[in-house]
Amino acid sequence: MFLAWRELRFARSRFVLMGGVVALIAVLVVLLSGLSTGLVNDGVSGLQRLPVTAFAFAGGTKTDSAFSRSVIDQSQVTAWRTRAGVADAAPFGNQLVNGKTGRGLPVDLALFGVEPDSFLAPTVASGAALGTTADGIVISPTLRAAGLAIGDVVTLDRIGTRLTVIGVLADQHTFGHVDVAYVPLRTWQQVHAGAGPGDAVRPEAYQEATAVALRAAPGRTIDLAAGDAAAGTTSMTRDASFAASPGYTAETSTLTLIQVFLYAISALVVGAFFTVWTIQRGHELAVMRAMGASTRYLLRDGLTQAFVVLVASTLVGLGIGVAGGGLLSGTSMPFALSAPAITLGGALLVVLGMIGAGAAVVRVTRIDPLVALGGQR
Repeated sequence: MFLAWRELRFARSRFVLMGGVVALIAVLVVLLSGLSTGLVNDGVSGLQRLPVTAFAFAGGTKTDSAFSRSVIDQSQVTAWRTRAGVADAAPFGNQLVNGKTGRGLPVDLALFGVEPDSFLAPTVASGAALGTTADGIVISPTLRAAGLAIGDVVTLDRIGTRLTVIGVLADQHTFGHVDVAYVPLRTWQQVHAGAGPGDAVRPEAYQEATAVALRAAPGRTIDLAAGDAAAGTTSMTRDASFAASPGYTAETSTLTLIQVFLYAISALVVGAFFTVWTIQRGHELAVMRAMGASTRYLLRDGLTQAFVVLVASTLVGLGIGVAGGGLLSGTSMPFALSAPAITLGGALLVVLGMIGAGAAVVRVTRIDPLVALGGQR
């Protein structure tokens, strides 16, 4: 590896320039990874934290908008409770609403209607549990950060229903970039029916919900297809249901496409650099071939250079990205650093860079030792 280390020392300006480009790409990898994780958290963290295996929506509901279109009834909940492998089945309500506090603060809420005694009932970090009062809601801590406090009353637009904050959750709960508020299912049914204080509610409204939330028994799996046939529903696993959150699919697919192009660009940039570098050092490589160096040795020499540059610059870029991402995490931007995602991104950057470098360095197999002796001059 003598030649590789010697060139890294004496041509360090070129390698620093190349490493700087790779480091900038690594910074972008961290920022895109943090933005992707933050958008996912802001879009479906409320669903992620539900102890649910799958959701059963009304039969024939479009899967990309199931939470806003589906309406199931109590008979379908009962049908699912008798299915093999189902430990729990409970009605789940979901609706986006707008309102104002007594201080005039506008509030957007994703109401999660659940039965207070069901497995869906949230655990509060402070305040009272759900169901303590009929109009009590338990909110995400991000709403508290926005100015909502325990004891505040939120009046919903159009129908005038008053909801009182009685508890706060420990972790972020959002749906479609809107903060979640858990409400007793019966109150949710009244809101969903559009009934305000003193308004009559059609009796069948108290049998309705958005979906049946299913939890599998330990060590068991739920036959969703058979259950759908028996209950007249359309089921999705919890993770698959994320696509029914507003904007989730468009956001994640866009960011994934950007990341794919970023990795492809990194491989092309590294490959182009080492192509030019291999051409420039062609005479030295030919001398080594004339002295008896094997093709395998020369390939290992060139790939070692690429590996050192890629690893060092990627680590520097990831460090800068994490430091900058830490500052962004405290802002209103949906940004969250994830160690597994950052590690995977850095590893892909090195691996794809090595592939690009390998495609360039392989030209050393065509180096003719006669070049060193002036045979082609």
